[in-house]
Amino acid sequence: MTYTVAVRELCEFTAKQGDLDLRFTPAPTALEGMAGHAVAAARRGAGYRAEVALAGSYKGLRVRGRADGFDPEHGRLDEVKTFKARLDRQPASHRALHWAQARIYGWLLCAQEGLAHIDLALVYFDIGSQQETVFTERHAASELQRHFEAQCERFIAWAEAQVAHRAARDAALTALAFPFGGFRTGQRPLAEAVYKAASAGRCLLAQAPTGIGKTMGTLFPLLKAVPAQRLDKVFFLAAKTSGRQTALDTLSRLCGSAPALPLRVLELVARDKACEHPDKACHGESCPLAQGFYDRLPAARAAALQPSAGGADQRVALHQARVREAALQHQVCPYYLSQELARWADVVVGDYNYYFDMGGLLHGLAQANGWRAALLVDEAHNLVERGRKMYTAELRPAALAEARRSTTAARHAPVKKALDKVRRCWVALDKAQTGGYAVLEAFPDKLLAALQQCGSTLTEHFADQPAQPDPALQAFYFDALHVVRMAELLDAHSLVDITRPAAAPGGKAPTPGESLVCIRNVVPAPFLQPRLEAAHTSTLFSATLQPARYYADLLGLPAGHCWIDVESPFQAAQLQVRVARHISTRYADRGASLPPIVALMARQFHARPGNYLAFFSSYDYLQQATALFAQCHPEVPHWCQSRRMLEAEQRQFLDRFTDTSQGIAFAVLGGAFAEGIDLPGRRLIGAFLATLGLPQVNPVNEQIRQRMQTLFGAGYDYTYLYPGLQKVVQAAGRVIRTPTDEGVVHLMDDRYGRDAVQALLPGWWVCGAPRPAGLDAAHAGNAKT
Repeated sequence: MTYTVAVRELCEFTAKQGDLDLRFTPAPTALEGMAGHAVAAARRGAGYRAEVALAGSYKGLRVRGRADGFDPEHGRLDEVKTFKARLDRQPASHRALHWAQARIYGWLLCAQEGLAHIDLALVYFDIGSQQETVFTERHAASELQRHFEAQCERFIAWAEAQVAHRAARDAALTALAFPFGGFRTGQRPLAEAVYKAASAGRCLLAQAPTGIGKTMGTLFPLLKAVPAQRLDKVFFLAAKTSGRQTALDTLSRLCGSAPALPLRVLELVARDKACEHPDKACHGESCPLAQGFYDRLPAARAAALQPSAGGADQRVALHQARVREAALQHQVCPYYLSQELARWADVVVGDYNYYFDMGGLLHGLAQANGWRAALLVDEAHNLVERGRKMYTAELRPAALAEARRSTTAARHAPVKKALDKVRRCWVALDKAQTGGYAVLEAFPDKLLAALQQCGSTLTEHFADQPAQPDPALQAFYFDALHVVRMAELLDAHSLVDITRPAAAPGGKAPTPGESLVCIRNVVPAPFLQPRLEAAHTSTLFSATLQPARYYADLLGLPAGHCWIDVESPFQAAQLQVRVARHISTRYADRGASLPPIVALMARQFHARPGNYLAFFSSYDYLQQATALFAQCHPEVPHWCQSRRMLEAEQRQFLDRFTDTSQGIAFAVLGGAFAEGIDLPGRRLIGAFLATLGLPQVNPVNEQIRQRMQTLFGAGYDYTYLYPGLQKVVQAAGRVIRTPTDEGVVHLMDDRYGRDAVQALLPGWWVCGAPRPAGLDAAHAGNAKT
C-alpha cells in the first residue's frame, strides 16, 4: 500500500476533537496570511530557511508538507499562524491542532536532517499589530517519532481502505461499458473530445446541441479516463438545481449499469437547505448537532461511506437524503458532514461557487491536498454572469443604515465612531457627484481608508464579543471586507461606479449618502483562469457557446484549450424556424408590435393546437401582450409567469404542460422557464420569441460596452448581441428535446433577417417566412406543430 497524505489533512483527521464552533471570529484573507508569513520569515536571520519541503513514510503511508520555517543556527522549527482575533480567546482545540502539526513537521525534519532533538515554536502573527506571540517546546526526536507514528496509526486504517477503494474503483471504471445500446448522434464525438482533453491534460470548450445527452456524453468518458490519468476527483459544477439533478440521475444510471462499480458520488447543497436547526448558532453551546461534532464524526463518516445496498451493489450515493440520514443517526450536522465527505468522494456534484468562488470549498481542498482534479462545467454560458457576480462587491446604503441603528453601535462608542466615519465619507463622495451615474478611475481613497479602519474596529469588536452576534453589523462588515479585498485587486477587469437614486416625487434631490457604490466585475477571466489551470483537465459545455472567442476571452480559458462544435442530431425539417420580418420589438416600437404578435400567435395556435411558450424581454412587455391576447382570443387557454415566483409556483406553471393539454404560456426571456426545463414530445410543440434578448441600453451597460471595446475591440457584440442571442437559442432549445420531436419557432423581429444575426443561430436551423399552417400531413401523427 502507498497512500500520500498532507500533514494538514492528517492532523485534521486525527487531532480534531470536541465541538464544531463557528462563532464568528475574524480571520485573515489568503493574501493577508501570505503577507504575514513573509513578514515573519523576513525577521529571521540570514540562514533562516522558509517553506521547507518535508516528507516521511510509515507502513506505506507517505506524509508530506511544507514547514513554515527552520532556523538551523538555533535548531528551531516555526509553525506560523496568522490571526486577527484576541489570542487569549483561542479555543484549546485549535491550539492542540496547531501543536499536532508542528510535532509532525518536527519529526519529519529530524528524520531528514538527522537531528537528535529540536525546538518547536508556534508563532502567532497578529495581522493588525504585526506583533508575534511565540510558544516553544523542546522535543527529542524519539518522542516526536512516537507522536508521528501514533497519528499515522490512527489514519492508516482509513488509508488502507482508501487505497483498496481506489484500486477497486479504477478497475471497475476501466471495465465500465456505455450504459445504452449505442451513442446518440453527436454524443460520440463529444465523448471522444472529453476523453482526449483529459488524456492530454487540457481544457475543452464544447458546444453541443440540446437533446444529445451532454451530461452522459461528458461524465462517461471522463470517468473512463480516471484510472489512466490517476485522477483523484471529478467535480461536476452546475448553475442550477436542475443541472445538478441531471448529473445525479446520470451517475445513478451509470452505477446501475455496473453494480460492482464502487463510485462515491456526493451532492453538495446550500447550507440553508441542509441545516436542521436554522434558529440556532453553529457552536456546541447552541446547537446539539455541533456539540461533540468531531468526537462523533468518525462514526458518522464511516456510516455514510458504507455501500447503500448489500450484495454486489457497491455504489455509495451520498445524496442529500443519505447524508442527512447518517448525520442524524450519529447526531452531527448534515451540512458539515457533507463537507467532510468531500475528502473521500470520487465525484462531487455542486454549484459553480464551490469551486470558482474566492473561498470555494472544492478548490481549497484540491490545493491543500494536491488532488488531480477534473472539472465538468455544465451550461457553461452561465459562468460569465455568475463569475461577474462572484467578483463584484457592493456597498449598499441600507446595510450601513441598519448597522448604524444596531444595538451594538448604540452601546459601543468605537463601533459607532467607525460607522459614522464611513457614512461621512460616503456623503462627501455623493456631494461631489453631479449626475445620477458616474464611473471613477479608482476606488475613492478616503472611503476606502474609512472602510479599512471600520473593518479593523469591527474585527476587534467581534473578537471581544464572539458570543454576541449582531446580524446587521456582521452583514455590513462582510460587505465592507469584500469591497476592500476587491479594491486591492482592482484592474481593467472591473469598474468602480456610483449610482445615485432617482429624485423623489416633487423633484426633491436624493439625500447624500444614499448611492450604491460598486466595484463591478465585467471580465471574470483573471479570477477564473487560475482555477481552470489548477485542474488537470476541464470541460465547459453548453448548447450555446458561440462565438467561442467570446467565452474564451471572458472565462479566461487556458492557453492551448480545445474547441469542439458538435454536429446536431436534428434535421432542419424537425424544426420550422420562421422569421416575422414585419414586426419590430425595439423599445420605441413595442406598442405597435403587440397586435401583429398576438395575431401571429393566434394563427399558429389555431392551425396546430397544442402547448406553446411565448418569450418577451420584460415583465411589462409580457403583461401588455398577455392582456391583449386575452382580450382578442379568450378562447385560447393561457397562463403567465409572475415576478419572483416561488419553487412551488414554478412547478405549477410547468405542470400545465401535458401530452393532452393546449395553451400558450407567457414567460420572460432569460428567466426560470427559458433554459434548464425539459418538455419533450407533445408537452411543448412551439415557441414564440418577441425579442432578440439584447440587454437594456443603460449607463451601466454602456460603460461595459466601452470597456469591452477597449479590451477586445467588439464592445457592442460582447455586451449586447452575443448575450442576447445566447438567451434566444437557449429558449428555442426547449422545443426540440428528443430525436423524434418536431416543432416550430417564431422569431418575431425584423433583425432576425440580418446575416450577422443568423450567423449566430444554430447552423441546422433554416429560417423562413412565417407560415401559420402545420407540418405536412406525413408528419401530422407525431408533429410538434
